[in-house]
Amino acid sequence: MEPRANAFWVVILTFLVAYLLAIVPFPEWAMNYRPQWVVMVLIYWGMALPYRVGIGFAWVAGLLMDIMDGSLLGLNALAFAIIAYITLSLHQRLRMFSSVQQSGVVLALIGLHLMMTHWMKIAAEQAVNTNLLFLLGALSSAFIWPWLFLLLRQMRRGFSVK
Repeated sequence: MEPRANAFWVVILTFLVAYLLAIVPFPEWAMNYRPQWVVMVLIYWGMALPYRVGIGFAWVAGLLMDIMDGSLLGLNALAFAIIAYITLSLHQRLRMFSSVQQSGVVLALIGLHLMMTHWMKIAAEQAVNTNLLFLLGALSSAFIWPWLFLLLRQMRRGFSVK
C-alpha cells in the first residue's frame, strides 16, 4: 500500500510545483516565451502512469489552471483533457521515442493546447492578440522537455512510483 501512497503524493507534488512555476511573474516582453509547465507535467505523468493520470485528472488540473489564470472556467480543462487523451492514446509509442522525438511531440501537443485556448478565447470574444507569437511557448517547452523528463523520471524511480 505504500507505493500507491507515494504515487499519489509525488504526482500531486509535481503538479503543485508546475502550478507555482506557471504563476511566476515574467516581464511583459517574455510572456510569449513562458513554458507550459502544467501541460508538460501532465504529458509526462500520462505517459509514465496512464492508469493513474487520465482524462478526469487532466480535467481537474485544467479547472485548477482556469481558476489560477482567472480565465473562462473550462477553457484549460477541455484543452488538458484533449491533450491527455492524445497522450494516453500514444503513451506506448512515446516511451520508445528518443528525447528529441519526444520534444517534437511535446512541441505539437503544447502547440495544439495553445491554439485551442486561443480559438476558445476568440469564440468567447475576449481580447486576444492577432499574431502567432503565443506559440513560442510551445517552442520553449519543447526545449525544456528533455531535462524535465529526466528530472521527473528520476523522481518516479527514486520514490518507487508505480
